[in-house]
Amino acid sequence: MKIAAIETTPLALAFKEPYHWAGRVDRAGAVVLVEVTTDEGLTGVGESVAAFPAEGIVAAIQGVAPSFLGEPVFDVERLITRARHLGSFNHTPWYANIVLSGLEMALWDILGKAAGWPVHRLLGGAVRDEVDYFGFVQGDTTDELVEDARDLAAAGHGVIYLKVGRGAAADLRNTAAVREVIGDRLLRLDPNCAWNVAEAIHMITRLRVFDPDWIEQPTALQSIAALRQVKEAVDVPIAADQAVFAPADVYEICRQRAADAIVLSPHEAGGLLAFGKAAAIAEAAGVPVCLHGQSVSGITDAAQHQLGLRTANLAEGNQIMHQLLVEDLIAAPDLTPVAGKIGLIDRPGLGIELDRDAVARAAELYRQDPTATAGGRP
Repeated sequence: MKIAAIETTPLALAFKEPYHWAGRVDRAGAVVLVEVTTDEGLTGVGESVAAFPAEGIVAAIQGVAPSFLGEPVFDVERLITRARHLGSFNHTPWYANIVLSGLEMALWDILGKAAGWPVHRLLGGAVRDEVDYFGFVQGDTTDELVEDARDLAAAGHGVIYLKVGRGAAADLRNTAAVREVIGDRLLRLDPNCAWNVAEAIHMITRLRVFDPDWIEQPTALQSIAALRQVKEAVDVPIAADQAVFAPADVYEICRQRAADAIVLSPHEAGGLLAFGKAAAIAEAAGVPVCLHGQSVSGITDAAQHQLGLRTANLAEGNQIMHQLLVEDLIAAPDLTPVAGKIGLIDRPGLGIELDRDAVARAAELYRQDPTATAGGRP
């Protein structure tokens, strides 16, 4: 069975409400739908994250597509490895990961459909029957955040996740208010690289009274040394997120003991196989991994769930984002956590059914206003 065609479609995914985080407010996210068809008529579906403009990711995927056409669909490792050495990808490995992840995701979807197995079974089989997901607090004002946090706690989420890095006064006020309404549930705080080392140490020391489970990526992504310096100065666990893309980054974080947890997605790692390698490195170092949520649809969330089912050193409170969308791109399965949990997906491949009408609307939204996904300052 060989690869016959690769199609790409840029999409805009509108949020139900403005998405507030450090330094900006997003109203939509961009992705590229990747569909790979074989000479036997099977089609696999994947999704690549597409920072504005999405056409850049489309062009890159179509640029590497000729090296995939006519090749056996089963040769995932060989094809992705070869693509990493095309053009300037050698010099932009993080960008290459984002480009190739949706393509690799589609290949796994085909392989699962061909075998009649869910992807987690192809990757070694499930080590758990369900994956635990966070409650992601949304809103701008403290009152809005409190109302949403209360609802998420009532829905049974054991891990509540709050964006900080929006100014010291707001961070302290919002964290105190959210902690009060969620009781003793785990509370994770994410400043999204908003602080320098001194600011991070100062703010984490002040936030410590609210008993955060961890602080996620407090400092700039370019410096593992900065992350390590913060970790050594505070007694609150530190999670690495934006500082980690490839398995090599996980190795370096673990080698330097710069973080207590790794937050990672297949988009950053460069695919499902690469995510597994990264998770194994972290496992060898005794470090848990947490699935990273991004502005994506249920396509990615289903793929990540397959990884969560088969990853031994998975943390609680994994991240999931499709629930923030006005409209998802999949009609099935239902990826709504129940008491924070989603169980096994036993359908072949990624286990998803595309909503073609929703895809058409998302494509039209991107055509109408591609800058809607560019973000901006609050």
